[in-house]
Amino acid sequence: MVAKKPTKYIFVTGGVISGLGKGITAASIANLLKARGFKVNLQKCDPYLNVDAGTLNPREHGECFVTWDGAETDLDLGHYERFLDDELSQASSLMAGRVLLKVIQDERAGKYEGDDVQIIPHLTAAIQQYIIKAAEGYDVHIVEIGGTVGDYESLSFIESIRELGLRVGLDNCLYVHLVYLPFLSASQETKTKPAQNSVRDLRGLGIKPDVLVARSEKIANDSVIKKLSLFTGVEEDAIVLLPNATSIYQVPLTLEDSGIANVITKHLGLPTKKPNLKQWQEVVKLATTNFDKTVNIAVVAKYMDNTDTYLSVFEALKAAAWWNNTNLKISWVKAEDFDAENADISTDLAKFEGIVVPGGFGVRGLEGKIKAAQYALKQKVPYLGLCLGLQMGVIAAARNAGLSDATTFELNPQSKFLVINTMADQVGKEMTGGTMRLGNYNCHLEKDSLAYKVYGKLDIVERHRHRGECNNDFIDKFKDWGIKASGINPDNHLVEVIEGIDQPFFLASQFHPEFKARPNRAHPMFDGFIKAALNR
Repeated sequence: MVAKKPTKYIFVTGGVISGLGKGITAASIANLLKARGFKVNLQKCDPYLNVDAGTLNPREHGECFVTWDGAETDLDLGHYERFLDDELSQASSLMAGRVLLKVIQDERAGKYEGDDVQIIPHLTAAIQQYIIKAAEGYDVHIVEIGGTVGDYESLSFIESIRELGLRVGLDNCLYVHLVYLPFLSASQETKTKPAQNSVRDLRGLGIKPDVLVARSEKIANDSVIKKLSLFTGVEEDAIVLLPNATSIYQVPLTLEDSGIANVITKHLGLPTKKPNLKQWQEVVKLATTNFDKTVNIAVVAKYMDNTDTYLSVFEALKAAAWWNNTNLKISWVKAEDFDAENADISTDLAKFEGIVVPGGFGVRGLEGKIKAAQYALKQKVPYLGLCLGLQMGVIAAARNAGLSDATTFELNPQSKFLVINTMADQVGKEMTGGTMRLGNYNCHLEKDSLAYKVYGKLDIVERHRHRGECNNDFIDKFKDWGIKASGINPDNHLVEVIEGIDQPFFLASQFHPEFKARPNRAHPMFDGFIKAALNR
């Protein structure tokens, strides 16, 4: 019997400051290893005491990304899926609160048989079990540790990957550390001291980095590599300088040019293979091309101080624009500025070729989003509604047709005209985490519909994250309102897609198609939307 080859582990940590791009780095390494034919998985370990990312503030942390099996995760999983072109599961997202909850539940169940339950060895052992289970069946498992080295809350994860390295054998794991190189304009110098201190802190916790990725705003001099090697003990050929890029999708090719992928495979004892990067090179070419035409899109939303809040939407729009050989200009329209009854949104929207209303929760900005959808219907401007955008589209159609009291449970739960209502199985769960309609659900499209035209097939599967739904008591009114339900869940008959009748492109989904969008191909809904905007 042939012995099973052990899974190789790559641990990605960060130092100096947060937000350097550990997720992009981890995803880029995965991209290069997959291009070499290896079966690769990614996992994010976050030190927050939340059980999952569903209750995190999107203004601070960015979007909540949803996996096919319904896990509410950090936005880095979106990067992972886009760079890997694969669908990850809930096993790829691990938050400290989830591990602590399990340890406490095990203690209450008597599974520790009277032992004093401690951070070491019990919590660290539990973290390792989650990592090992997620790695099963893969050639390489890449684990990103959230936060920075030195954060109190990250220490248990750092200790866990140190112990895991000893457990699986140091020849089966590799530690990548991401640092920052500030540039002082006064002296025209790139400073390495913060990076040196960060590596020293990591080594003080028992981990010697095998690869050092040095981020910077400007291109650093190659002499920086020699200095970093001298003061950190990392070999020169295992140090990568990574300045800001025009597009995040350039990072895998930058890493490939540095030779770091070969350093990684050699360290892990993996066979040397030539990567197939042809498709990714095409992505980068499109992402960095200045096309002859530009499409102007309005995103009507409320979280305007952090673009990461709608990260997957933006990336899906970008990809659709690239594959239609057009530049994309996205402008924010602050929805809550038009909540007042007498506020007119038409002037602000008149200059755009398309309107997007993305997902969201809460009453702030709802009336402004309804007005945006009303404008799109009246002026026949291409409209793409995502989750909440579908709900606002239905209300807009009803109000345009004369049902001025049409509303949603979020604005007036006692109304007699709730065209959008709380899902039956969501009543009473409004304040609890992880209870929404989450993950993959089936949808059957009407044959003679815009939705079928853009997808090119009758049956689709998309990801969801919502509590509200179209009230089926009003579906027979849709035609009078100038819309129709062109996508229905075959199991529970919920409305999944609506579209405008006699409209060039008014399409909205209760699901989140952006979660399945990829840079190497345009998602059908976004592709159809960009095409319609270009035609306008």
